[in-house]
Amino acid sequence: MPRLRQVPKAEADAPIVSVIYDLVFEGRDPVAEPGTATGSPGDWWTVFALVPDVLEHAVQGIGPYQSPKRRLAPRLRELAQARVGWAAGSQFVFSQHCKSLRDLGVDELLVASIPHWAAAGCYEESERLVLAYTDCLVFDHGRVPDGLFDALRTHLGDEEILELTYIAALYLQHAVMSRALRTEFDDRVEPVVEV
Repeated sequence: MPRLRQVPKAEADAPIVSVIYDLVFEGRDPVAEPGTATGSPGDWWTVFALVPDVLEHAVQGIGPYQSPKRRLAPRLRELAQARVGWAAGSQFVFSQHCKSLRDLGVDELLVASIPHWAAAGCYEESERLVLAYTDCLVFDHGRVPDGLFDALRTHLGDEEILELTYIAALYLQHAVMSRALRTEFDDRVEPVVEV
C-alpha cells in the first residue's frame, strides 16, 4: 500500500481525476479494483488524485515527451528513462520504461544490459553517451564533464539535448516521488537494515 491515502472513484469529483480514471482504469474504481494495462497497481494515479492540480501538472508533463514534435529519438529517450529508474532505485520507473523499450522493438539484450551498460558492448556510441549523460544527471545531480557533453553534441543537436535533459530530470522526479510515497512497484520494504 502506498504511504498516502488513495482517492476512490466515488470521491473523484475533479474533472482531471475522472478523465484519468476513465482512461487508465476503463471506468473501474481503481482503489477497489486496482491494475493498469501495463501490470502496475495504478496507485500512482490514485495517490496523485489527492491534489487534482498536481495530478494535472504531472499529466501535462508526461504528454510533451511523447509528442511528435520531439526531436530526440524515442529509443534514446526510453533508454534514458529506464536508466533513470535503475540509477534512482525506482523499480516502477525502470520497469515501465523497459516495457516501453520493448514496445519500440529494442533488442532484449540492450534492455537487459541497462543496469550494467558501461560494461556491455551492445550499445551504439550515441546510446552509450546518452546513458553516461543520464548517469551524470542522476548520480552527479547535473554535473557533466565538458568532454562528455562535447561528445554527446557530436550525436545530438541542442534541441535534442534539451529534450533529453528535461525528460530525464522529469523522470528522476517521478522516481524519487514514487520511492518516497511507495507507489506502484516502489512499495517495498527498506532493504538496508542492520543484520
